[in-house]
Amino acid sequence: MSEKPTTLSRRNFIKSTIMLGGALAVGGLSARVIHDFTGRDFEVKRSQIQLDRIRRTSNLTELPNIVLIFVDDLGYGDLLPYGSELIRTPNLDRMATEGVLLTNFYSTAPVCTPARAGLLTGRYPIRSHLALPLYPKGHLMGVFLNAIGRYPYGVTGIPEDELLLPEILKARGYATGMVGKWHLGDSSPHLPVENGFDTYFGPLYSNDVDPFELYRDNQVVMPAPVDQSQLTKQYTQEAIDFIEANQDSPFFLYLSHTMVHEPLHASDDFKGKSQAGLYGDAVEELDWSVGEVLDALDKHGLDDKTLVVFTSDNGPWWQGNAGGLRGRKHNVMEGGFRVPFYARWPGVLPAGAVRDELVVNFDLLPTCLEIAGAALPDDRIIDGKSILPLLLGKPQQPHDIFFYYDGHDLVAVRQGNWKYHRRHMSDNGGYPIFYHGPFLFDLKSDPAESYSLLESEPEIAQRLSQILDDWDAQIAANTRGWLP
Repeated sequence: MSEKPTTLSRRNFIKSTIMLGGALAVGGLSARVIHDFTGRDFEVKRSQIQLDRIRRTSNLTELPNIVLIFVDDLGYGDLLPYGSELIRTPNLDRMATEGVLLTNFYSTAPVCTPARAGLLTGRYPIRSHLALPLYPKGHLMGVFLNAIGRYPYGVTGIPEDELLLPEILKARGYATGMVGKWHLGDSSPHLPVENGFDTYFGPLYSNDVDPFELYRDNQVVMPAPVDQSQLTKQYTQEAIDFIEANQDSPFFLYLSHTMVHEPLHASDDFKGKSQAGLYGDAVEELDWSVGEVLDALDKHGLDDKTLVVFTSDNGPWWQGNAGGLRGRKHNVMEGGFRVPFYARWPGVLPAGAVRDELVVNFDLLPTCLEIAGAALPDDRIIDGKSILPLLLGKPQQPHDIFFYYDGHDLVAVRQGNWKYHRRHMSDNGGYPIFYHGPFLFDLKSDPAESYSLLESEPEIAQRLSQILDDWDAQIAANTRGWLP
């Protein structure tokens, strides 16, 4: 006797579909977690081993001070030596007259977090898994980026095994202080005072992220809402206080301004005073801040013992001048990566020097370590090179090749004056979801990247395309850059 065939009711179908969907979701989540934790390649003990090897100087007076002023979203063309005609910056003009100006200085990224990671580690941000801006836990943008796989290893702060500039300088005997924007993590063990800084005052994120609040060390001391018109003045006073408190010992001061990131603010002393709107007002107040820091060094007799560096994390955002370069913040064109750079050290660096060699912000770590008499870590690839010879006026070509990343995606390469773009998402506002390229530009004759020479120089394009492929393979084989 044959059995009655089984029929699938609507209820059973829905139930089975839900169960299958749940199983797939659990399986996908499990795979994601496994991928995240196995792919991070974390070796937490690495940094401590390196720090334990550093010899603290027996003569603190031999170490020069280092002041690194890092501003947010300042364009290549916003300052006088780079073509600005609307914004007055007498103190930065003074730095240019008394020090060294670089015209081909690059950030490691066209956005906040990776630019800061590259600066403080001396490495391409891809090695730290910090290729995109970080957001507080639960922030909608962070949730969205994570959901679409843009945080492939779930990294929410600077990895513990990365070795940061302040950590090395502190081990060498420096007092280390940070004032201003951090943007490398908002919970332990990713806070500034857990990553080499003796003291910290500032916000953990950009000023467009809520809640925007100010920390002292690891505690909130000014909850939201913060009067952002006073930020530049507050940061400046904190920086001066740090210099005064540490005038008798070598110090490293990282002054990381919030301005000119949107939303823009300026105090009443500067608001409405420039010819470039509120943006120009904020830049002129930043220039005032530079003057106050220089005056504080002079007041305490520290001028000739202190290297002062001024630069920006990336190109301009909604306002600002990219100096005739194509692109802006978030873009792999030159306007997103190339930024102003000033270095001043009276009696040591030549006055009024202008250099056009290719330099990157990750070069500042090895430069500062050479100044401090500290060796580079020997367990990892350091992509930066010390540019001290260049700053001193000696012949040096720090880099022949530089790689441009859009998040985790390697998009372009510069070799000499040639820049090759892979096919990538358009920078044309009318067609933002379309792809264009590849392109080949001669940055010497065409710094605005307006005319591709792909058809007339196919061999150069092929060579640079191969360089990109080879670098992709190197990073895939050893993303973190660990050495045996």
